[in-house]
Amino acid sequence: MPADSEITLPHTWRPFGVRMAGTVLGLGLLLVVGLAWIGFDDETQAKFTPFQRGTVVAIGLLGFAVWFALVRSRVVAEEERLVVVNGYKRRQFEYAEVVGVHLPPGAPWVTLDLASGATVSAMGIQGSDGNRAKQAVRELRTVVERQS
Repeated sequence: MPADSEITLPHTWRPFGVRMAGTVLGLGLLLVVGLAWIGFDDETQAKFTPFQRGTVVAIGLLGFAVWFALVRSRVVAEEERLVVVNGYKRRQFEYAEVVGVHLPPGAPWVTLDLASGATVSAMGIQGSDGNRAKQAVRELRTVVERQS
């Protein structure tokens, strides 16, 4: 990991633990459902209506959409702006707008304090990542200070 002063832009921070847990659990659930379906005999499979099958597929697609939103979350420090992607929402901030970067103990993700007095969550840096998250906060603070 480069020292704080050696960060080159653009630089992207993404959550690690949430992405891995979601991927492993999602694939595990898909495997269990697939094996259960294969394990049913033809008579049991025939009892499922197209509506019931469609409902299972719709729930699977909904789960995929939630997983994809988590995987998509990130914080990107570019030369001229900070880009925060939380799920399906993307926001851009000039560095002068960001006056603080916080990750209090027990917080789920980073909070950015803006010059307007508002706060914005940055789900790309998750508190559950532990020391990796603390390092990311230090790096992001350094970038914000350097670019402001």
